Amino acid sequence: MSLIVAGRFTTFAAAQSAARQLFAQGFLEEDVSLFFVNPRGQHAHRAADSLHMIPPAPRSMGRTDEWRTAGAVAGAVVGVAVCAPLTASFIAAVTAAGIGAYAGALLGGRAHGLIGTSPDLRERVHHAVHHETRESGVLVAVHVSPDNQAKAAQALDDAGALAVERATGRWQQGRWADFDPTLPPQPIAEFTQRHA
Repeated sequence: MSLIVAGRFTTFAAAQSAARQLFAQGFLEEDVSLFFVNPRGQHAHRAADSLHMIPPAPRSMGRTDEWRTAGAVAGAVVGVAVCAPLTASFIAAVTAAGIGAYAGALLGGRAHGLIGTSPDLRERVHHAVHHETRESGVLVAVHVSPDNQAKAAQALDDAGALAVERATGRWQQGRWADFDPTLPPQPIAEFTQRHA
């Protein structure tokens, strides 16, 4: 894993100016990357991933049982109604009622599952979007070492970064390859106190 220091700016012009300051202080072009971070909730691939990390909301068992019971009753009635004119056998009528009740219970439970999914999904999306803490803007990420991380943080702060953070991640081909906008930033203490 690589050590990364990043600063958030409101415009690309400000971010490019910060990058020029970093280059003037000896940072290499392959160690500086600029990219835009979308507003909260607009991280399409990551937001979809985070839905799978949120445990599904428990469904109301009472409502599912009601649907299954209604389906079982309806199925039993239909089973008896279909079988009664065909045979006078009591065993055949009971068997038809049992098969109808079983099929009706399955269909009732499935119907409730199909109808009851929308609010659950809405709640999970709401949870994913409203728990993101990263602000949007242009991020200037710098691949650093323990020796020059303070120098990079100071340069970003001097250039007017709204927030300066430190992270560990994968730096590949001149960019922060595993950046996840849904994870909260880890501010560098000495710079966040100055901006508070």
